[in-house]
Amino acid sequence: MTPILELRGITKRFPGVLANDSIDLTLEKGEIHALLGENGAGKTTLMNILYGLYDPDEGEVFIQGEKAKIESPTDAIEQGIGMVHQHFMLIPVFTVTENVMLGEEAVKAGGILDRALAAGDIRTISEKYHLEVPPEAYIKDLPVGVQQRVEIIKLLYRKADILIFDEPTAVLTPQEADELFKIMRSLTEQGKSIIFITHKLREVLDVADRITVIRRGKVIGTTTPQDANQAKLAEMMVGREVDLELERSELKAGDPVLTVNDLVVADDRNQIAVDGVSFEVRAGEVLGIAGVQGNGQTELVETVTGLRHPMEGDIRILGSDVTHAAPRQITESGVAHVPEDRQRDGLILSFPVVDNLALQTYYMPPNAKGVVLQEEQMMQTAEKMIEDFDIRTPGPMTSVGSLSGGNQQKVIVAREFSRPIKLLVASQPTRGLDVGSIEYIHNRILEKRDNGCAVLLVSPELDEVMQLSDRIAVMYRGKILAILDSAEARKEQVGLLMAGITSEVQSG
Repeated sequence: MTPILELRGITKRFPGVLANDSIDLTLEKGEIHALLGENGAGKTTLMNILYGLYDPDEGEVFIQGEKAKIESPTDAIEQGIGMVHQHFMLIPVFTVTENVMLGEEAVKAGGILDRALAAGDIRTISEKYHLEVPPEAYIKDLPVGVQQRVEIIKLLYRKADILIFDEPTAVLTPQEADELFKIMRSLTEQGKSIIFITHKLREVLDVADRITVIRRGKVIGTTTPQDANQAKLAEMMVGREVDLELERSELKAGDPVLTVNDLVVADDRNQIAVDGVSFEVRAGEVLGIAGVQGNGQTELVETVTGLRHPMEGDIRILGSDVTHAAPRQITESGVAHVPEDRQRDGLILSFPVVDNLALQTYYMPPNAKGVVLQEEQMMQTAEKMIEDFDIRTPGPMTSVGSLSGGNQQKVIVAREFSRPIKLLVASQPTRGLDVGSIEYIHNRILEKRDNGCAVLLVSPELDEVMQLSDRIAVMYRGKILAILDSAEARKEQVGLLMAGITSEVQSG
């Protein structure tokens, strides 16, 4: 049978990067085909070509056996292709109906918008595919999972038969992700075909019919959930065997290192982002902050590390008040910070590796004598850190911006972990990394914990939080709803809290 979609020899080059290298891919009618690979592997580039956002340098696209010319998203939509982007394309102050019909407006006599007709179509689509979305609701009032359903309805309203889901669970709770998978199955049962882009091994095994793995722009292989497991997929993604099981030694917590009391913090729009938060992190333990991204975690970390000042409350490190301290003062008190955005907040991309490794200590002996940098000493230190932390770079003088994401993250980890520290604040420490780099950084974090360091871990990846943490604090709309012992916490329980549901959960 002719595939509903076929990509042949797709190649895309950017300056200095071969993003897609002669990629072949087929999609059968009624199939969920997972495209698995880490950030930078070339998955999204490939889908942007299919959706008309990029032109391929080489290769062809066939839809139902016919060569297709796709030069814009309009062409893609006309060919029955729709894409649910990782970051939703919705207008918060519009209703569901207004968002769905935008660009495809139903009108009645006199050119007046026929909202009632569009709302009726939305109800029909909702019922047929079990989407359950109220047409009259405003987007800003809907949970994230329901907003995602609106994105799906937008595509079905435009009669899309091929649906591309780009990292669709990145902003969902576990329960919302499970609901999404049910919807995806319902769609394929009724003849739709889905390309599912992700880097999460467990998800593809749960929902995919076939799995294609991409590494560094090339197809490594195609398999099925019946013929694969997480270890095999990880090896295909990285090119070597990866230990996916972390061993956390017995907790030996000491005295509190970080104490946060009744913290209230405003975001950049002067809206309350952290709302009366209190917790402590003890020496030798990992406290994980779980929650869907955008619930105040960023502002909390910025406040703890001195990058933002609170409106109310206080922060103490080893008993000293650092509520309004400058970042350098906090750093010098024994705090290491792995920021959530490594390129914006963790590195100076145009500087060489050696300078980035010295950013926290360049003004201290032995890197400096008075105001004079000791460049030979800095170079020796950098070479040792490159070796100790397995940073893959041509040399210390290589621009850090030219390194892969994983090696950029290793530069930050090397810099922050090589100092004597009492508190590690790690925000999304493995964001966008391959499973090999994730394994490495997880082990380094646990090593610090075992050496008596207090660790505040912030991550939207619930698996990461549950694997690394001794206790788990769940943030929702700026508040900590509960703090749970990780040995007793269940994934479903934490997922409910991430969605703001507290009635079934007891804090501990």
